[in-house]
Amino acid sequence: MLYYCDHLEYVPSLSNLRALKELYVTKTAVKEFPHGMQNLPLKCLNLDSIYIDEIPNEIFSRPSCLQELNVGGTLISGEEVGELEKLEIFEGRFYDLPNLNMYLQAFHGREEPRQYIIVVGKREREWEIHTSKRIELWDCDIYPNQIMLPRHIEELYVMHCTFYGHEEYPIISRFVLTSLGTFSSLKYLVIWNLKNRKRLFSPNCVPLNLQVLEVWKCMLLEEIIASEESGRVTMEFCLPRLKEIVLKNLPELKSICNVDAVMVCESLEWLVAHNCPKLERMPLKLPQTRSSSSLKLFINLEPMELWESMAWADPDAKSLLIRKL
Repeated sequence: MLYYCDHLEYVPSLSNLRALKELYVTKTAVKEFPHGMQNLPLKCLNLDSIYIDEIPNEIFSRPSCLQELNVGGTLISGEEVGELEKLEIFEGRFYDLPNLNMYLQAFHGREEPRQYIIVVGKREREWEIHTSKRIELWDCDIYPNQIMLPRHIEELYVMHCTFYGHEEYPIISRFVLTSLGTFSSLKYLVIWNLKNRKRLFSPNCVPLNLQVLEVWKCMLLEEIIASEESGRVTMEFCLPRLKEIVLKNLPELKSICNVDAVMVCESLEWLVAHNCPKLERMPLKLPQTRSSSSLKLFINLEPMELWESMAWADPDAKSLLIRKL
């Protein structure tokens, strides 16, 4: 284990360590990948926070025994990782979406790692980790039907990305999953600075187990859930686990969902809407309670004029919240 060796720049050949099962070279100044890795029966390899830009191809033994692999922010080929058939835990960074797709295609017919943190593109800031299955997309160009996501993804960050194709088409409907369980495990969704999109979800793609939804700085976004055609029956979106909604700096946001629809959010604890000047209706059915004192909900609307102009789908919501304040 070589850990926090700030001045360590070189590790000699490891080819003679034929019984080595675990190797940690983390938070060092190593600039060259150790030689002889192909000869090692490694089960655990941690190369987090080193000065190597990219992991070379064909660096692991074949067949590989690797069960845990952490390369941190160092680039690695999606195809290379996909060939590690015993991998259970993975943390690393892919250059682009084609590499993510190559990685995911390798798992057709076999189990994905039970734990992963995958960054696509160049991460600009750290976010708190909430789950064991997380993907971050940074500054990606996303074309129709290009992207795949793991079957059981729990946490998704879409940051500074550009979606191509018809701008009216909800972006989440563009995500092609590797199974039919559309976002059935997704708990955390953060969208930041999404370019040229007007809608996030189509009505049939709302993640029912979502716990946290944050949408920031999407300048053209008009709807969170796209409206259905007129004449349809009133829709009710039940999000029983949704605890937090944060909407910030969305100058064109007009609605969260259709004027005739409501979102049933019995677990909601946190609601923030800042600088959404065109938002006129809050279609939320809040947790059932008879008094403001028992309502466990923090709500922050800015500017304060939103309190006067906002229409609520729940007829008792506004008076209840004002009494609480």
